[in-house]
Amino acid sequence: MKKVSLQKTEIYLGNPRLKRSGVNLEYTKDQLEELTKCSKDLDYFCRTYMKIVNIDEGIVPLELYDFQRDIMESVVRNRFSICKMPRQSGKTTTMVAVILWFVLFNESFNCAILANKAGTAREILGRLQMAYEWLPNWLQQGIVEWNKGSMELENGSKIMASSTSSSAIRGGSFSLVYLDEFAFVPPEMQEEFFASVYPTISSGRTSRVMITSTPKGMNMFYKLWVDATEGRNEYTPIEVHWSDVPGRDEAWREQTVKNTSEEQFRQEFECEFLGSSNTLINPSKLAQLAFHEPIHQNENIKIWKEPTKHHIYAVNVDTSRGIGNDYSAFTVIDCTAVPYEVVCTYRSNIISPMLYPNIIYDTAKRYNTAIVLVEINDIGQQVADILHHDLEYEGILTAEWKGRSGQLLTAGFGGKSQQLGVRTTKQLKRIGCAGIKTIIENDRLIINDFEIIKELTAFVVRGTSYAAEEGYHDDLVMTLVLFSWLTNQEYFKEMTDIDIRKNLLQANEQAIEDELLPFGFINNGYDDPEDDMNKYKGDSLLVQYPYEIEGSW
Repeated sequence: MKKVSLQKTEIYLGNPRLKRSGVNLEYTKDQLEELTKCSKDLDYFCRTYMKIVNIDEGIVPLELYDFQRDIMESVVRNRFSICKMPRQSGKTTTMVAVILWFVLFNESFNCAILANKAGTAREILGRLQMAYEWLPNWLQQGIVEWNKGSMELENGSKIMASSTSSSAIRGGSFSLVYLDEFAFVPPEMQEEFFASVYPTISSGRTSRVMITSTPKGMNMFYKLWVDATEGRNEYTPIEVHWSDVPGRDEAWREQTVKNTSEEQFRQEFECEFLGSSNTLINPSKLAQLAFHEPIHQNENIKIWKEPTKHHIYAVNVDTSRGIGNDYSAFTVIDCTAVPYEVVCTYRSNIISPMLYPNIIYDTAKRYNTAIVLVEINDIGQQVADILHHDLEYEGILTAEWKGRSGQLLTAGFGGKSQQLGVRTTKQLKRIGCAGIKTIIENDRLIINDFEIIKELTAFVVRGTSYAAEEGYHDDLVMTLVLFSWLTNQEYFKEMTDIDIRKNLLQANEQAIEDELLPFGFINNGYDDPEDDMNKYKGDSLLVQYPYEIEGSW
């Protein structure tokens, strides 16, 4: 069907290819049939009326690949879709077609195009607008608004383009949110978006979320993808391989690798989730690390396992100033036997150093009065002092300076050179980094927490040591570094030695028996001795606090 020219009074702001709002056209029978057919068949609409810009040939009809049809079908049939795609595989073209179809044939269909950069989002909208201009005028909706960052149609549908951030779509009501190249959004923005915005947009009964990206490290996109493939979230995963794109064969692969690198090809075209280069942990090992959903969690604390009777736990503490920059973090590690296991983590960048000790205290108490190792650089000294002097926690590990040997753990105070906790010196960090590398790469630590894995993928060589890449954090990793240093201490080895623990337990039991035998049995006041332990398990960890602290359990 030919496109009928519009009158000057019918065009939008002098653009002869756009119909303004309020223009009434008389439709032929064939046009009405086409409108109905297009509204019911996305594939037909694309094949028949969609046009794109080809670098070599200019404006050409859209020819869909099979994987593009699969993506379209997923978006139409499922509310939540996530697609892992290689570079230059037509993902933008695919989503432009989907969004255009939705806004044309649905009233008041609001769509948000979000990308890692605002300019990228506007470029996607620009490609959609170009395709819109080449539609026959009888297929178009009248234009109400048309600019670089948004457009509105006569049927009430709207499209806006912005960078992915917590403020981009706050307060809005959207039928479809498209997240383009989500893996390339800065990690802080990813977290903010999903914490503050995503619950709102996903709470509707019909709203859709579509995520497409090429992998870039093990970030939020990685977590969403893994969870989708393992059925832990509502997303339908779609994977596109480079060989699915026509014209890409082994010869193309070899040429591409020659012009880039093997590692770059693996990430950008094989779509492997690779960490940064020069990471402390071997990249192949990082890719194998598994994470699991906690059994309890709130904004700051996650619990994977409840305390087990007679198990030994270590709480490893890193402290920040609580002003929104670095995080105060601790890990609770079950060190009863190898492999050790992270059973609980805490992470907050707003908790006050004055309140932080209370959370550490209650957590350590509930995990069988765990030993506590506090890093006392800067504000950490204050945290250790409050734990010891104000809260009177007796399980804080102390260290003594031994000249060139550095800091050595001790059982308690007694010498002038002893201190609460340990200082992260170059020597301690070197030993701790070497140790945690060995522990993780030899499967001697079950990590569980995705946030730790994410930090490890960006924990890289910085100068003569290791630290987080720009834009990333390493607070949880540093708690593991502390734990690694702890495992090399004689005090720790004796404490966790099974034979030694057994002998000590037998000696204690015998001493108690000898002391109580003359008096017979004594009732401890509990009907069931297990009841006393149960109060330290499960949900009680989250609710049984005698005080209220913002950000605590």
